[in-house]
Amino acid sequence: MGGIVVKHLVIGALVGGLLSAPASAEITLNIGYLRVEQPAPPTLSNLDPIPENNGLAGAQTGLADNLTTGKFLGQKYELTVTEVFEGEDPLAAARDLLSASPYLVIDAAFEDIVAIADLAEAEGAVLFNTSAGDLALRDTECRGNLLHTLASDAMRTDALAQVLVKKRWDDLVMITGTHASDLSYADAVRRSLAKFGLDLEGEKEWAFDADMRRNASQEVPLFTQDFGDYDALIIADEVHDFGRYVLYNTWQARPVVGSEGLAAVGWSPVIEQWGAAQLQSRFEEEHARHMTAQDYAAWAAVRTLGEAMTRTSANDPETLRSYIMSDQFELAGFKGRPLTYRDWNGQLRQPIAIVHPRALVAQAPLEGFLHQTNELDSLGLDRPESKCEAFQ
Repeated sequence: MGGIVVKHLVIGALVGGLLSAPASAEITLNIGYLRVEQPAPPTLSNLDPIPENNGLAGAQTGLADNLTTGKFLGQKYELTVTEVFEGEDPLAAARDLLSASPYLVIDAAFEDIVAIADLAEAEGAVLFNTSAGDLALRDTECRGNLLHTLASDAMRTDALAQVLVKKRWDDLVMITGTHASDLSYADAVRRSLAKFGLDLEGEKEWAFDADMRRNASQEVPLFTQDFGDYDALIIADEVHDFGRYVLYNTWQARPVVGSEGLAAVGWSPVIEQWGAAQLQSRFEEEHARHMTAQDYAAWAAVRTLGEAMTRTSANDPETLRSYIMSDQFELAGFKGRPLTYRDWNGQLRQPIAIVHPRALVAQAPLEGFLHQTNELDSLGLDRPESKCEAFQ
């Protein structure tokens, strides 16, 4: 498979050796990590480059955490990493990883994730989506062997809608980018607004060719002038191209929320409560940067397997999956409450942080947004809404 790089991470071998328990009690869990390169669209600014090890660094931190616990129980963990570059075949790489282990953490686009889950080699495996927030993966395109540790777009926009309701910002407008992730996020926004009884009073597409680094103060006020008055402006700019230039340049001086400004996210460097500062510090010491939401999702996937093996003392996929999807499973995720999986679509339940770049503002679900079984199910696709049949 030309162009496919396979790396057996040193951390698994070295730490596992140093922390080994008596050989008679040892069991080993090998986890595959597959990264399929996704070319990033051009953006106006390079102030926020995507780390080369985005996601993988979180998996490595999760591996180190597993090994720390496993040393007392005679349990070892290994992480095998494969990277597929643009133009190469991700399915061939997935087959190779699945031939060595039924556990696979995936960093890939929506289409590749579905194709990998449909492989014959993936039947009976436990796969984790750590990169795609698309609602369809948790709904009409769900797969019974695919769990989701990344918060869905719908979970994030539901959290944002709760904030809008709480603040009584009900006169809303939106600017939407043209990239696929922008459109997916905008769709999730519309769904969430309808779910919580809100409406968009205006919407515009951002299609400027001008360099906003020089022209924002002239162009943005004119672009937003015909929105009239409103309570808040929603930005759907998931590639972080133009949104930064909208803040403080709008015709009306109003809050900016969504992809920029006040944002609902799965993880952020500003989360420090509930022991999160310890996770943030460990990660930064190991990788010399902040932990991203995708890093957190990969960490949660690896820790899910570690927690399951710790509790069951087993390493076969049938036992671990059954435990992960049961009422007994809980993951301590540094978010103030235990994290569990939805048994109707495999989504990891988790609070969503409401942040701006320098502080945590709130955490959803907000007070007053109740649910008949679990308040976390007020975020994202609830059981009655789900069209997923693979988990039945």
